[in-house]
Amino acid sequence: MSPVRRPGTDEPPRPKRRAARAAPRPAPAPRVPGVGVIGLGFMGRTHVAAWAAADAAGLKNRLVAVCDPDPARRAGRLPAGGDLGPGVRGGRLFDPRAVAGCERPEELLARDDVDVVSICTYTDTHVDLALAALAAGKHVLVEKPVALRERAAARLAAAARAARTLCLPAMCMRFWPGWSWLHAAVAEGRYGAVRSAAFRRLGSRPGWGSTFYADPQRSGGALFDLHVHDADLVRWLFGAPHAVSATGTPDHVTTNYRFEHGPAHVVAEAGWDHDAGMPFRMAYTLVFERATADYDGTRDPPLRLFRDGLEQPVEVLPGTGYDGEVRHLLTAMAHGARSNGLLATCDEAVGVTRMLVAEERSLRAGVTVKL
Repeated sequence: MSPVRRPGTDEPPRPKRRAARAAPRPAPAPRVPGVGVIGLGFMGRTHVAAWAAADAAGLKNRLVAVCDPDPARRAGRLPAGGDLGPGVRGGRLFDPRAVAGCERPEELLARDDVDVVSICTYTDTHVDLALAALAAGKHVLVEKPVALRERAAARLAAAARAARTLCLPAMCMRFWPGWSWLHAAVAEGRYGAVRSAAFRRLGSRPGWGSTFYADPQRSGGALFDLHVHDADLVRWLFGAPHAVSATGTPDHVTTNYRFEHGPAHVVAEAGWDHDAGMPFRMAYTLVFERATADYDGTRDPPLRLFRDGLEQPVEVLPGTGYDGEVRHLLTAMAHGARSNGLLATCDEAVGVTRMLVAEERSLRAGVTVKL
């Protein structure tokens, strides 16, 4: 049979052309979180270094803005003898050509390239700055203590529960190698029940921000600024105590924690009234039914476990709790976690504040205070 020809021609019909398919577009690269740090004192510089270390370890982020009233700090200049930071040439904490320097927090929070904010200012500014950062749609890492009073801490906790972004209180000891090991050992009952727990955190008052730290109305003294770490650990390990009994002063305090269901002996000592020449020391000793764990940050290795009459080595990973909390927050951001799913929450910070206020009352009145 002859092929059907096109009308008015002697040519056979041409085959229909298929429409060319557009090549699939490559998926856009994930956005690298932009970091802003408010406050570039000692703790702010520590956070800058922790974010840089996380990036170097593969948890990508980039410092895009800083905020501090001091122009030298905004330019990344390290103080005399400063040894923190990613080692930018010229003795700077960061390259000021790549990082915006803001004089006021609202300038930093208005930037679209800032996704997550470290708040490293004095305690009496933490809550207001964290609330402003959450309102601006930023993730937040807010330094401890979150506040000196429960009502202020509760304001932030309520905002954190309602926010679409994350708010992590910087309870760094939860992430500290050797201390996170302790929590796992207690939670798993690895060596039986805990019979006794003693924590020690001793040193001299910080040499930076001397006016602030010398004012207990603003800093809360060692009770709130230093002892807060062990108070949080006690609550994290054993739950909220039903009563506290504190002795000493706000600059050197020892607290006995009592539990209805928990270890019979739990005590924590913290003080920053030592001579400036004394090295900082953080330590714990926990007596389990079948072992004793002893940690002292001034020795190497810091953690020792005594079991069956023998000392057993315990590996402590490198790094600090500052590294751990930053990496935890970056991972939670990447996985779309909610604030109540973080290892430390603002609601827990409210509970710790309640404990510290009770310890403060006990210290002043010389009585046991029930929670």
